[in-house]
Amino acid sequence: MKTLSVTEGRQNLGAWLKRALQGEDVGFLVDGRVVALRPVEVHSDDYVLQEYGVSEKQAERAYKAVKTAVRQARAAGQTKPFTGKL
Repeated sequence: MKTLSVTEGRQNLGAWLKRALQGEDVGFLVDGRVVALRPVEVHSDDYVLQEYGVSEKQAERAYKAVKTAVRQARAAGQTKPFTGKL
């Protein structure tokens, strides 16, 4: 494992991140401990639960409320199609 100080790593962080993506073991020494760089998979099915700290029931309730609000706004003519242009 290549171990770097934070100062060393910061100087060329992009290169170290790319090396970690290619499978190289890269770590930063912080307060006497090594923090490793590792690629991770993001699972969108639980993103809202972890990011916002809500339960599945709360997330479902929020989803339904937003869906209803969008449907009502469309019916009232308060929305316009997104064309990709500002």
